[in-house]
Amino acid sequence: MKTWPVATLLFLFGISLHAQQSDLKNWYNDPFFTLSQGFADCPVPLGPMMTHAQMESDAHYRVERGTTCWLAHKCSKPNSYLYDAPIADAIHAHFTDPHAFDGTSIWIMVQRRFVYVDGCAPRSFDRHALQQELEAIPDVEQVFMRIGTDAHGPLPYKTLAAPDDPANGHVDEDTAPK
Repeated sequence: MKTWPVATLLFLFGISLHAQQSDLKNWYNDPFFTLSQGFADCPVPLGPMMTHAQMESDAHYRVERGTTCWLAHKCSKPNSYLYDAPIADAIHAHFTDPHAFDGTSIWIMVQRRFVYVDGCAPRSFDRHALQQELEAIPDVEQVFMRIGTDAHGPLPYKTLAAPDDPANGHVDEDTAPK
C-alpha cells in the first residue's frame, strides 16, 4: 500500500517533465530559420526554443542585455534585440543561391545582434567564408559558428530533440557570448 503514493508522485513528476518539454516555444520571436537542409539526419537545433519557466527566468537578464548596447552608446536603437529582424532579412536577401550550401544543413538564429550558425556540414565546407559573409552584414556584432561534421556524434549546439543532452551544446570559451 505504501508504494501507491510513491508511484503517484513518480507519475505526476513524469507528466510535469513531459509538459515542460512540450512547452518549448520561441517566446520572444527571435529570428530562427533554415539556410539549407542537405546533410542527412542533421538534428534540428534548439535555437530560441525554451520552456515558459526558462522564459520567465531569462526575462530580466534579456532586458538588461538588450539595453546595455544603447546605454554604452554602441546602438542607436534602445534595445539591441530590435536589430534582429532586419539582420535576419538581410541574411535572407544575401544568400539567394539555392546551391551555395549543397550538402549542408544550416540554421540561423539572430539574438541581440549576434548570429548563431548551427548545423552540419562536411569538413570541406568553408566555414570561415560563411562567417566572414555574415560578419559583413550591417549591424551584426558577432557570429558564432557551431557546425558539426557528424550528425550522429556530439554536436556543438543543443538539439530540439534532446535539449538537455550534455553531449551536445558544448561551447568553447573563445566562442561563448560575453
